[in-house]
Amino acid sequence: MPYPEILDAFALPEGERTAVPFGNGHINNTFLVRIAGTDRQYILQRINSYVFVRPREVMENIQHVTAHLRMKILAAGGDPDRETITLIPTLSGESCAEDSEGQIWRLLLFVPDTFSPELPDDPAVLEECGRAFGLFTRMLDDFPVASLYETIHAFHDTPSRLCQLEEAVARNASGRLHEVEEELAFARSHADDTRLLTDALAAEKLPLRVTHNDTKVNNVLLDRKTSKAVCVIDLDTVMPGLLAYDFGDAIRVGACSAAEDEQDLSLIRLELPKYRAFARGFLSSLKGVLSREELLSLETGARLMTLENGLRFLADHLNGDVYFKIHRPGQNLDRARAQFALFRDMEKHSTEAREILLELYGD
Repeated sequence: MPYPEILDAFALPEGERTAVPFGNGHINNTFLVRIAGTDRQYILQRINSYVFVRPREVMENIQHVTAHLRMKILAAGGDPDRETITLIPTLSGESCAEDSEGQIWRLLLFVPDTFSPELPDDPAVLEECGRAFGLFTRMLDDFPVASLYETIHAFHDTPSRLCQLEEAVARNASGRLHEVEEELAFARSHADDTRLLTDALAAEKLPLRVTHNDTKVNNVLLDRKTSKAVCVIDLDTVMPGLLAYDFGDAIRVGACSAAEDEQDLSLIRLELPKYRAFARGFLSSLKGVLSREELLSLETGARLMTLENGLRFLADHLNGDVYFKIHRPGQNLDRARAQFALFRDMEKHSTEAREILLELYGD
């Protein structure tokens, strides 16, 4: 494990250093670092170069975005060391370091007295997470979005995900094509839906924004005492995108009545009270920022992010489960079926969902 060598590359206080595995993330190797004689703790991460093939571009995005956020937080009288992630520079002033094996590492300031929620049932927690992501968007409203790198190409390009599914069908690498005829027919029947957001972007009906692109509730730190939102973390996928992606992916996970791999599809539905709670928090920081079209695109985003993930799970099942980890045979197929079931329920409630957005935004 090369972390002792790597820690020497960063501008840290003197003292004995310890590093222990930390968190439950699936992408980057993460360690909690302590230094004897100091109060501060740090998060050391190795960036997964398989997922992020240009890790230095990831770090450049994070460096520029967090500098902008720190400026906004300071102007509002806040504490930037607590309200956004803080990169610890290397001794040469860079945002990351390369080890002897060519791996890229970064060091972040640990935010104490916080926790990450896991799929909360409490609407108040969902509202706080929504507020954090909405404020993140608001503070970056004037950021030069064109200056950001695309860290994962076509990440939320839903038509491309359908094309990838068709490629998986043609390969049938796992020999499972006979299992998925119904799911494949469903996916193909919604080909026109996959283009709703990309067509709106191409027609300049929706603005390109700085988007987080991984808006799970556990990417928000909450204060351990008050359960109020402190900051948004995990900025690796920050890049140009549509606001509908961020709202939609959060709703897909946070407002679903069942687990992502639920096998009893009758249990899967969109929970409108949770939808309302997250939307209330999300929109509270965005008054005066969104056009009516962009506001209503959020409902479309929830459906499309759900459909998109169903396409991805189905493709991975056909490819032999090479991307998403599975813990039992057929889990990716179960995930795909669950996403498609949620999509169908979202379609049934699309009018109600739009009315909630209009009501909360004050239109």
